[in-house]
Amino acid sequence: MKRTTLGVIGLTAAAALSLTGCKNGNEEAGPAQSGSPAAQPSQPSEQPGTPAAPSAGTSGGADGAAPGGAPAGAAKPGQTFKIGEAATVPFTYGSDTKGTIALTVTAVEQGQAADLDALKLGDKVKGMVPYYIRYTVKNVGTTNLEFASVGHIKGLLPDGSEAQGVSVIGKFEKCKDDSLPSGFTGGKTQTNCAITLAPSAQTKVVGAEYWGDPYNNLNDSKSLYWK
Repeated sequence: MKRTTLGVIGLTAAAALSLTGCKNGNEEAGPAQSGSPAAQPSQPSEQPGTPAAPSAGTSGGADGAAPGGAPAGAAKPGQTFKIGEAATVPFTYGSDTKGTIALTVTAVEQGQAADLDALKLGDKVKGMVPYYIRYTVKNVGTTNLEFASVGHIKGLLPDGSEAQGVSVIGKFEKCKDDSLPSGFTGGKTQTNCAITLAPSAQTKVVGAEYWGDPYNNLNDSKSLYWK
């Protein structure tokens, strides 16, 4: 299953976005529009679960695991968790930020179709219903993760397939997704949100997946799941 990205630019001053889904085909991205922030995509996955955690906090370098290795108690590729259960995740951002986070999907909330009006996507989301995946990020390692972004969260439909993803660059008050703040050292926690779309009012988004490195379907790795 290859990843296809449909690039869409919102016409609001504050938001630009892209829709993503898992279909046959190659990855394509739409053009950015001047005056609007650029759009970014999302990606795919599969399945079982439990977690663990380290602690502390400073700045710079790698975490307390062996070089290139996962931290003790790290979630296994394909592992499934209950909503509200934490997964210990080796985290990488950019070329030199590495650490360990406890990632918890706390809720999958149904929104209203009218919520999407502010993003001005028109017929591209006609009949779709937004869901808001609420998740917390806790720094359980020894690296200062300030200003990193923890995304790579997508929704799951009842048949196990991925829901359409929406990536908004800008402020969307119903679902805030911010970078980690300054001084995000060991023990600090932040709550974020990802938007996903059910194809119709009759189909619900029932879970979530995390496909960030190393759970990104490369070299036979698989995502983490919350249901």
